[in-house]
Amino acid sequence: MIETSTDVTVYETRPQRVVSGRGAARALPEELTGLGVSRVMLVAGEAELAVAELLTEKLDVVATFSGVRPHVPVEAAEAARELARSSGAEVLVSVGGGSTTGTAKAVALTQGLPIVAVPTTYAGSEATDVWGLTEAGRKTNGADAVVLPRVVLYDPELTTSLPPHLTVSSGLNAVAHCVDSLWGPSASPASTAFAVEGLRLLAQGLTAVLADGADLTARERCQSGTYLAAAAFAAAGSGIHHKICHVLGGAYNLEHAAMHAVVLPHVLGFNAPAAPEAADRVAGALAGAGFGDGGDALAALLALYATLGAPRSLGELGLRADQVNEAARRTLEKVPPSNPRPVTETQLAELIGRAQAGADAVEVPLS
Repeated sequence: MIETSTDVTVYETRPQRVVSGRGAARALPEELTGLGVSRVMLVAGEAELAVAELLTEKLDVVATFSGVRPHVPVEAAEAARELARSSGAEVLVSVGGGSTTGTAKAVALTQGLPIVAVPTTYAGSEATDVWGLTEAGRKTNGADAVVLPRVVLYDPELTTSLPPHLTVSSGLNAVAHCVDSLWGPSASPASTAFAVEGLRLLAQGLTAVLADGADLTARERCQSGTYLAAAAFAAAGSGIHHKICHVLGGAYNLEHAAMHAVVLPHVLGFNAPAAPEAADRVAGALAGAGFGDGGDALAALLALYATLGAPRSLGELGLRADQVNEAARRTLEKVPPSNPRPVTETQLAELIGRAQAGADAVEVPLS
């Protein structure tokens, strides 16, 4: 990512073909033909394997990797890379959520194979050039054009089997992409516009999907919001929210999407007093989806959380109270200098501690 001064912003587009709509996944054979490839390595976790095999049954699948694990441990990445090398695969087809796409990215990073991503959640990894690997309790991230999927097939029909609680946590992970993009190190007018519209679409779509799981229009809205959120994040770069979650996920192996959902209100409460324009945009987008009156970003976000029955506690995800201070120390060194306000280790411990305990998020006044 290019870090900009206060007077100059940079928005870099990322070349990608995005096919959206009901039945979009059935275009997979044509998309492979368009890329000039045929020998497929299928990447899908056990939960998505049956759907993935059905989608690729008429293709030349030379290898299947189903050893997908959260946060992409290096051992899983190496196993997938070796399978790609030994099979002579020409293209990676990933069917699943963020961990699945992340595993395909780990292969592409070293093998240079193109990816066709078929998302089944709202993780958003398919729309970014960001990769991540976990080793010895530490998550390493980077950005490389080679890992950006060449084609994404957004088919709302593939999200209908996603349980309500995973719909909520996955969708709020996408919401976190929107909010964190507003103060990312390379935020620009373009990334901000994507983030604001993505937030509105996600809030509308998630509410409607929970009310009626068969509402494919609402699911399409969620996928559109997911793409905008991820594109905004890819352009703006990783803010403090994602830095906290990278540490928590890598060191303590917390469930990825739920962890993002829990942490987000606490980060918004911390940053909003120092970033009034960003807070106003969050409040306005959520008001457009029926949450709040556009005046209080944190209150509007918490109203959305209450409607969705969102997860609130890192403790319930496995983070112990005695690990909070260590998590704060690990996070401090990763906080980007572009964050709207300085942060101390004590403040991080207080923020993570409230999230661990499941306490209400609060606005933290400027001192």
